Amino acid sequence: MSIKSVIGSTVEMIFKVVVLAFVVMYIFRTAVAAYDYGYRVFTEEPVSSGEGRTISVIVEDPVSVKDVGKMLEERGLIRDANLFVVQELVSENHGKLQPGIYDLNTSMTAEEMLDVMAADAPEEEEETQ
Repeated sequence: MSIKSVIGSTVEMIFKVVVLAFVVMYIFRTAVAAYDYGYRVFTEEPVSSGEGRTISVIVEDPVSVKDVGKMLEERGLIRDANLFVVQELVSENHGKLQPGIYDLNTSMTAEEMLDVMAADAPEEEEETQ
């Protein structure tokens, strides 16, 4: 074997090991980020603990979950609008958001906010005569 072929083989092997290390690190970091995001879908904590502060929001017709999420994030009620969209997708309130004016609190979870915004309109009691 010549020196050139030994050096060429060594450089090629080092290059392959470095590329493999970067691929493994990328897969690991992506998996950790995906797990963290998936975990947050079901366990996201409220923005504040204790009493929090109450903020009135207006949900207009037609209701877009993405727009509602952006509005809630801008008002400081949630941390991530995209996470809110996923939380709405997997909640029992999927597709049930109603237009209206809601008083939401920073101590509420996204699930609690969805419960409030998806509540059916109050039924009017019939007067008995």
